Amino acid sequence: MSVRGIDHVGVTVPDLEAATAFFGAVLGARPLYDTLRREDGPITGPETERRLGVPAGTEEVAMRMLRLPNGPGLELFEFRGTERRPPALPSDFGWQHVGFYVDDLDEAARGVQEAGGLLLGDPQPLPGPEAGDRNRYQYARTPWGSTFELLTYPDPQPYEKETGPRRWTP
Repeated sequence: MSVRGIDHVGVTVPDLEAATAFFGAVLGARPLYDTLRREDGPITGPETERRLGVPAGTEEVAMRMLRLPNGPGLELFEFRGTERRPPALPSDFGWQHVGFYVDDLDEAARGVQEAGGLLLGDPQPLPGPEAGDRNRYQYARTPWGSTFELLTYPDPQPYEKETGPRRWTP
């Protein structure tokens, strides 16, 4: 097997343009290309339902790939035509959150608030095997409710004394 890493993370958003602006302001993400332009859509039908595992009647309205300054891309999807539910909570089954490494956690947190996101509590020290004087994290939500994490770990981590492999860091 030759898995090299995460290429992109898909995010369903209520408004492609607003989400592009949010991720641009908070993460420095920039549009790379539109896989499905709004004027070329929507894409719908049994094949779309099968391919994406969405309910009958769902219309894929627009798709855009964003490039982060470092790391995987963010692929934004906008749908319509079926019941919309809020994003899953971290306690629900499924992918829980995406963590974004930042150099300055306080600056990134201010960016979340300025862009209309919600900070979930104050910054916290990274625990146990990730601890270090300046190693911290903070959870947040996008304006449409998806959970994500901002984290930084510029100091050595205790787990590094126990094992040779290291976590991937942008």
